[in-house]
Amino acid sequence: MVAAEAGVTRSTVSRALNGEPDVSQATIQHVREVASRMGYVPNRAARSLASARSMAIALVIPEPGQLALADPHLISIMAGVSRRIEASDYLLNLMVSSDGSSGGGASSKLQRYLASGVVDGVLVASQHTRDEWLLHLHDTLPVVFGGRPSELTDPPNYFIDVDNRGAASAAVQFLIDSGRRRIATITGPADMSAAWDRTEGWRDALVEAGLSTALEVPGDFTADSGAAGMRQLLDAHPDVDAVFAANDVMAAAAVSVLLDAGRQVPADVAVVGFDDSSAALTAHVPLTTVNQPSERMGELMADTLLRILAGDDVPVSTVVESRLVRRASA
Repeated sequence: MVAAEAGVTRSTVSRALNGEPDVSQATIQHVREVASRMGYVPNRAARSLASARSMAIALVIPEPGQLALADPHLISIMAGVSRRIEASDYLLNLMVSSDGSSGGGASSKLQRYLASGVVDGVLVASQHTRDEWLLHLHDTLPVVFGGRPSELTDPPNYFIDVDNRGAASAAVQFLIDSGRRRIATITGPADMSAAWDRTEGWRDALVEAGLSTALEVPGDFTADSGAAGMRQLLDAHPDVDAVFAANDVMAAAAVSVLLDAGRQVPADVAVVGFDDSSAALTAHVPLTTVNQPSERMGELMADTLLRILAGDDVPVSTVVESRLVRRASA
């Protein structure tokens, strides 16, 4: 037991782990070091019975730090969450985890931290199938996802999303209506539901119009993957006349590659992105794109969690409206 190993009483262990003011900082540090070494996780249920609340909420982004802080959509989600939490009595903890494997590393450390009772609820942005453990957090804590989770659970997880499939289909239909016939896509990560749905929307529109669905290359929502995907398309399908990229970051990179290759945008190749983020406005040719209100989605994520914590009944899913924003790239 932690008490025996630390040479203190069980009540001192409890007070030290809860950071109570009648325990010296030296004792708190000693007890926490012993508890960490022994892999001890405080019992959240026992804390709840004692009516203890941390008054903290975690925003978990299971991505490498450089990606999380460079993705305009995720930055907007953070802004919306932060705005709503600042107006509440809760504090916000931002947690970026680059290791999605359940067997160890950053993910394992984060699991232990969240299970220790240091937060009252969790918000999750950018969930991948590799992050299966996040889908089962609701067994311990209330959780709200930004975007539809990659798997169904019982009970289902709460989430805020847009109709990715329908919006992608409408964007591609716009390209078809403008006369484009060789319409490619640069997909998002293969382990994310938003990426699946956007690819399916691209395919839906092409099948409905009787056009080829062969012009598909993989991406991962980064600029490098967008540029690589566009080069791959030009090499394999030089007659491509339109590209639907699964986010604005990749679409902007695709525009740069096209211009470097001597193609005019949109005269030769039209480009449409997704997000309506800052990347759409700073691209070499301003992007036609699907608007999803990322900051508003962050606010709704936080608001949903706060209502759950307050004991209110809330819908499992909330789908916010998206729309096509027309600019110079298409």
